[in-house]
Amino acid sequence: PLWPRPTSSALAGSAENDGPHPPSEVLMTYGKSFTRTLTRTLTAATFALTLGLGGAGGATAAVPSPTPGELRAYDIGSTYVSGVSSGGYLADQLHVAHSATFEGAGIFSAGAYDCAQGSVNTALYACMDTYMPRRTPAQLEQLTRDRAAAGRVDPVANLAGDPVWLHHGGNDQTVDRAVNDDLATYHRDFGANVSYDTSSAAGHAWVSPLGEVACASTASPYVNNCGDDPQRAMLTHLFGAPVQPATTAPLDGTLVRFDQNRHAPGGNAAAVSMGKDGFAYVPKACDSGTGGPCRLMVALHGCRQTYGQIGDAFMRQAHLNEYADTNRMIVLYPQATTSLDNPRGCWNWWGYGGDTHYADKSGRQITAIMSMVRQSGG
Repeated sequence: PLWPRPTSSALAGSAENDGPHPPSEVLMTYGKSFTRTLTRTLTAATFALTLGLGGAGGATAAVPSPTPGELRAYDIGSTYVSGVSSGGYLADQLHVAHSATFEGAGIFSAGAYDCAQGSVNTALYACMDTYMPRRTPAQLEQLTRDRAAAGRVDPVANLAGDPVWLHHGGNDQTVDRAVNDDLATYHRDFGANVSYDTSSAAGHAWVSPLGEVACASTASPYVNNCGDDPQRAMLTHLFGAPVQPATTAPLDGTLVRFDQNRHAPGGNAAAVSMGKDGFAYVPKACDSGTGGPCRLMVALHGCRQTYGQIGDAFMRQAHLNEYADTNRMIVLYPQATTSLDNPRGCWNWWGYGGDTHYADKSGRQITAIMSMVRQSGG
């Protein structure tokens, strides 16, 4: 093949043991199987930032300039999580590990809970591409039950009835649809209320009417415009009721920029491949504390979508703040960062950095985000 297969030395070792190429760099570089056609191979070689998500022109949304501050306790009535790609995997890990807190999840392009099993090779060749065997949804469901029995995740009974909204684009060549299908099966088997949209022509991306990338592409900043409004569909499903239309007026809230070190284990966000700064969009109605409780939405970017890499593009274009203003919703935007074993700024869904508990309550990034959630009143 014209796109060479990774060498055995490059793939050697675990996710926390760097070889000639850091395993996560291998994960980013060899995103699609070399057995595919030349056209698909060249496309993947150009775009495979594995779980790093796609640049064309499009509408631009406003977002307030960040205001330094701290998270404080708001009146939160319900808490949800959403994410794309590596952020989609972490969103699912958060939902499963803390199902007593999260009432539902919205996920663009990711697979079933702990598909990677702590292995970069499994993550790459079974949980994105699918030519290597991977654990079945039934096996991962039993793994989840075992972890629940050991107290490593919340009881699986909490997942029954939870709304789960899933999206996979027809031009996504980074995560195969079969992997996303497993995620749908996993939650259906636990009795969740699953809505699964496979009708889009999107590439590998978060899809939004404010996205600047052409629908079928996979290019930075990986927010695609397909002429529809997935956020309305997602929020309607998660909230179990119609939502108010997104505002078209200037946003009335504050984008709080807070120190993630205060929430990271050991007070060191960089040590768990998280950025110093995180963000929260707080609408005026929620900041004032009047008018009743607000919802909290944790929104997780994908690889190469961190603030350090693309600035506020994900927060501007995700089309969540516009719904936040009209639906009493605070949006929390935690931030990953790049590191030696995470050069693309991905969330930890395969066990990099020696975090063997990355998918359960003791996971370092999960611990940090849950500290943010609790500080916010979720």
